[in-house]
Amino acid sequence: MTDNDFTQRPADALPAGYRFEEFEIQDVLDASNDNIVYRAQDHQLGRQVAIREFLPRTLTIRSDSQRLMPRSKQDQPAFRAGLDGFIHEARQLACLNHPNVVQILRFWTYNETAYAATPVYSGMSLADLLQHHPERINEAWLRRMLPMLCGALAALHEKGFIHCRLSLNAIQIQDNGLPLLLEFGALRQASENGEVNKMLLHPGFTPLEQYSDDVDNPPGPWTDIYSLGAILYTLITGNRPPTSVARSIQDNCEPLTQNPPEGYSPTLLAAIDRSLALRPEDRPQSIEEFITLAGIALNDTGLSQPVHQPGSMLIPIEQSEPEESAVDPWWKAHRTALQTAAGVVVGLVAGALIFGRSSSSPVSQSPSTPGETVTSSAKTAPAASAPSRIYLRVKDGDEFMVNGKVQKMPNPVNGYVTLQLTPGQYEITVRNGEQSRSVTLTVDKPGTWLLDPQP
Repeated sequence: MTDNDFTQRPADALPAGYRFEEFEIQDVLDASNDNIVYRAQDHQLGRQVAIREFLPRTLTIRSDSQRLMPRSKQDQPAFRAGLDGFIHEARQLACLNHPNVVQILRFWTYNETAYAATPVYSGMSLADLLQHHPERINEAWLRRMLPMLCGALAALHEKGFIHCRLSLNAIQIQDNGLPLLLEFGALRQASENGEVNKMLLHPGFTPLEQYSDDVDNPPGPWTDIYSLGAILYTLITGNRPPTSVARSIQDNCEPLTQNPPEGYSPTLLAAIDRSLALRPEDRPQSIEEFITLAGIALNDTGLSQPVHQPGSMLIPIEQSEPEESAVDPWWKAHRTALQTAAGVVVGLVAGALIFGRSSSSPVSQSPSTPGETVTSSAKTAPAASAPSRIYLRVKDGDEFMVNGKVQKMPNPVNGYVTLQLTPGQYEITVRNGEQSRSVTLTVDKPGTWLLDPQP
């Protein structure tokens, strides 16, 4: 799921050329203690994908036939519990459609283990960003990233999932600036007998309840909130907090508000300190509570109620007032509300701004290629005005029409194409074969709109 410049090929990785029907393994993108991520060619659709294989090295060995076998009988229960969790995770994520959550394209079991195919996401982890570009991290950057990240976590929690594995390596900043949640192996965090899978713990980022088998203190949203606080603490200070187990004996984690780092507001620092409370009941109990403490506007997180029209998901995003900046004026939309349907779509426009403040940043780039301004087919058009930017959700094989006129399809980015419309009324129809879905849109002032036409 990641695209690193170089990853040493593990000895137990599947060989290049290995085939799963239409998928052909090419090389290794990433490897951890319990997963290997391969780059593969999808020969059926003519595209590259990433394939994640469940492979816990401490529990299994690979045979000459490429099948996984437990190292001993004692390892069999732990391996089975981890495999069940991997399968459960893939099935649940396949039902979750969010631009900041990894997308599952296909899932299957083979070689006595399981595999999940996803898009190839190019970028760097927060760990790499902190190591190689710490100068990019400041409060303004965090406040641009947090709405998207919190929106993704809120979408998970709304579905009843807990990530349980948040760390600097579990969040990727893609080349287009969007943060992406990775490493979901702990969505089902405990086995049936209540034993915690210790392979899934990240010292410094894991709260105390994940080290314990105490049924009175189960993981919940507050678990991810502790990990989120630890991530922010690390990004701000450069050092991760002491482990929660050590803190339970002698808490030497200095609150950020006691010695405030320069350039950070007391509101944000206080929210982080609260998130790092050892006792779950002392932390914010929901993402909504955390963003309130951090001083993040509710609308900016994508957690507010959606704006509905029949047959569509239609979300207006108001433009902010002009200000002096070296950035193109359109980027100023990141200061305004990005509302979503059921907390699913968040941060699509603001994502490209994560590196936008640094003009020399090599990863700062537009999230999409704008389409041509559509003017001739408008039913009504007031006096000349700045065109509005429209993000239109499309799928493979789709074509779309504006007021009955077929438009040239721009290159989709993250499942959306971009076009610009002058003020007027429009009927936008997306067609794929004999199936079509449409939405009626009135553009009465400059702004940005997100459209997901429904049948």
